[in-house]
Amino acid sequence: MKKISEEILYRGRWLFLKKDLFVNSSNEEVSWETVGRTDNPLSFGIIAKLNPSGRYVFIKQFRHSINNYVIGLPAGIAGGGAVSGKALEDCILKELAEETGYRGVIKSRSPLLKLNPAVMDGDFLLVSVEIDENDPGNKDLRQELEPEEEIEVILVEKDGIKDFLREEIAKGSAVSSGIWSLACGLDELRLE
Repeated sequence: MKKISEEILYRGRWLFLKKDLFVNSSNEEVSWETVGRTDNPLSFGIIAKLNPSGRYVFIKQFRHSINNYVIGLPAGIAGGGAVSGKALEDCILKELAEETGYRGVIKSRSPLLKLNPAVMDGDFLLVSVEIDENDPGNKDLRQELEPEEEIEVILVEKDGIKDFLREEIAKGSAVSSGIWSLACGLDELRLE
């Protein structure tokens, strides 16, 4: 495929929609619509594990696009100069604290990944954070949510993740593909 043109169909405050025109290997023109973020920030998801209990921190967040609550990981976006180094780490830990109230330490991170590349061109980072449950700063938790955010913090034992997700689905909540994939990965890739 070779891209030959692009046309912005809509540009809002946070997102844009564009139509790209390509020529395929058979020399046929094909078009594709994509969505992007206006300032092209780095998105990230946080796998937060409490120690010593070993529980994982999930969130149940209202998502306007589906008019429903979704079970997922604490997550955010890093724009401007916060896309590498200490600025990125500070941004990630600040987002964790804002969404969950927890303070933690980054233990590892993935390489840059693509999030839904069928319709978006955006980079994604998965970050592992350890939270010391015995730290006094993690005792009296206070979220710092923005007006458009409704987030419930949920702690789940590793062995109970899939059952918890199935229960939430049965109650009508949605489950992000990322959190289901994580649960499968923690369970030796069994998808049932």
